[in-house]
Amino acid sequence: MIFSFFLSLLQMFFLMDIIEILEGYRNYTLHSHTEFCDGRAQMEAFAREAVRRGFRHYGFTPHSPVPIESPCNMAASKVPEYLAEVERIRAAYGESCRFYAGMEVDYLGEDWGPSSPYFSGLPLDYTIGSVHFIPAQSGELIDIDGRFERFARNMETHFHNDIHYVVETFYRQSMGMLQAGGFDILGHFDKIAQNGSLYHPGLEDEAWYKALVNEYIDAIIASGIVVEVNTKAYAEHKRFFPGERYFARLKSAGVPVVVNSDVHVPALMDASRVDAFSLLDNISA
Repeated sequence: MIFSFFLSLLQMFFLMDIIEILEGYRNYTLHSHTEFCDGRAQMEAFAREAVRRGFRHYGFTPHSPVPIESPCNMAASKVPEYLAEVERIRAAYGESCRFYAGMEVDYLGEDWGPSSPYFSGLPLDYTIGSVHFIPAQSGELIDIDGRFERFARNMETHFHNDIHYVVETFYRQSMGMLQAGGFDILGHFDKIAQNGSLYHPGLEDEAWYKALVNEYIDAIIASGIVVEVNTKAYAEHKRFFPGERYFARLKSAGVPVVVNSDVHVPALMDASRVDAFSLLDNISA
């Protein structure tokens, strides 16, 4: 119990650091992927680019180990090597930029997610909680992220082309993750909207979808969690996560927002972040 108390204090102090970054800096990103998961360059290349761009804060967040087959996720056996590489980069570049050992943790259900003991036992600076997998009607966990072509195949192969089931299950999983806690930043909380809208045009304007996402936003506001505005898809799809239609509600409720590039290639480290900041700045409080 004493250990849990001090762990909670450490998490609280780091949360204060995140808020301090948000209030004092814009030259940061706290969501990035490297060779340890589905990123396309080594951590060294990202560190050098962060320094070159004058970033003051930079977080590495490989996709977490998961107990299912996934080519995009880091293997548990690689975690010590990842943590050691963060320490090496801190020693090499730490005078120019503060580097963090984070992780984007997948929520798979009650038995696996950010609140699982495995993750609380790792010496991480912070975690991002995200939903990429949902159970199909058969119970098999299926990735609903990534390219639309794969999503469309999965809709037919695994989900019986039932978009209502997919969306409702995505937000049910998301609500379960939020209630379980154990993470510091909520990642791309309406990610299903991109592939869902390509599959079912007009999805986000339908009453049943609005009810689901607004119920989730109510829970987010009540939780006090830091929310990510993810800029990764803006250049290609003109879409932020969450959608900009929700920015005003988040801002008026005082939700702390971190603008992350979710970068997989060093050259895109700062991609579309200025666009997100501009939209947020122009919302009346």
